[in-house]
Amino acid sequence: MEETKNKPVIIWLLSGCLLIFLMVIVGGITRLTNSGLSMVDWKLIMGVIPPIGDEAWQKTFEQYQKFPEYQMVNYHFTLSEFKSIFFWEYFHRLLGRLIGLVFIIPFLYFLLKKKLSKKLTLQCLIILGMGALQGAIGWWMVKSGLVKDPDVSHFRLATHLITAFLTFAYTFWVALNLIYPKNSSNYKGLRRVIYLLFGITILQIIYGAFVAGLNAGFILNTWPKMGGEWISESVFAIKPIWLSLIEGLAGVQFVHRYLAYFVVSIVAYLWFKTRKMEVSIIQKQGVNILLIAVLFQFVLGVFTLLFSVPIWLGVTHQLGAFLLLTAVVFVMNTFKKNS
Repeated sequence: MEETKNKPVIIWLLSGCLLIFLMVIVGGITRLTNSGLSMVDWKLIMGVIPPIGDEAWQKTFEQYQKFPEYQMVNYHFTLSEFKSIFFWEYFHRLLGRLIGLVFIIPFLYFLLKKKLSKKLTLQCLIILGMGALQGAIGWWMVKSGLVKDPDVSHFRLATHLITAFLTFAYTFWVALNLIYPKNSSNYKGLRRVIYLLFGITILQIIYGAFVAGLNAGFILNTWPKMGGEWISESVFAIKPIWLSLIEGLAGVQFVHRYLAYFVVSIVAYLWFKTRKMEVSIIQKQGVNILLIAVLFQFVLGVFTLLFSVPIWLGVTHQLGAFLLLTAVVFVMNTFKKNS
């Protein structure tokens, strides 16, 4: 069987998906603990080795003291406190290197053993390219917080996050095509709705990164209204309005709130629609999982806002977005076009 033949490749791709999932967890913790600017240089090889001994730690700390985050925010930090934030950024980068090795080494092995078709080889090269791009974007993001403002650009943060999500989504899609090679559907109308859902979900994740990057989750901590209004006046604080919707704290929170309703509505439509159609069991199960995922994520988002983004809820909400995207990609694959 085709699936048995491709089993090692499937395990490899799903292992990569799992590591990207872990990377997102660690990235969320790194962001929420304000640890992302603790490593002020990028050494691809030597950066694997952390500071060893008191002298090395002191030198690393002194290097950190030359940059805006220490000078403007963490000027009171002791070496011990610095070590606590350094750990998460170091672990985040170390995990990124591990993911690179997990993708590259098996890929070369499968290539030499002729386990990959031409199409699959091209797909794997795309995955490797996306992974390399993700690493470069990560350093590009960090650099934005090492100049004047001791915080990374929320645009660069969103680029870094969405690249990770898209790398996962594409890897998962390739794996699903190997697991379910005969999955196909003639439901053209539903497929268009699912594609729309995928696009809106990606946009919602980008706005989630905007909210995180601007710390917009710490204001207007009421629901369903924004501080007593359905649309807070502060949404229009920046002129022109389009600028407020991408740079204003209230503006990005407003978009993130109302996109959530849109995502839930599309999923609810799909669920009700498929209940009345003769879809396959796997398609029906996929839509059921999708409904559970979107409701779980919506409730998480509400509580994250109401409690002003405690670390554990912030990380869980980010994981909820990951699980939601996983469900969307799965459903999209079950309704893919007949080949």
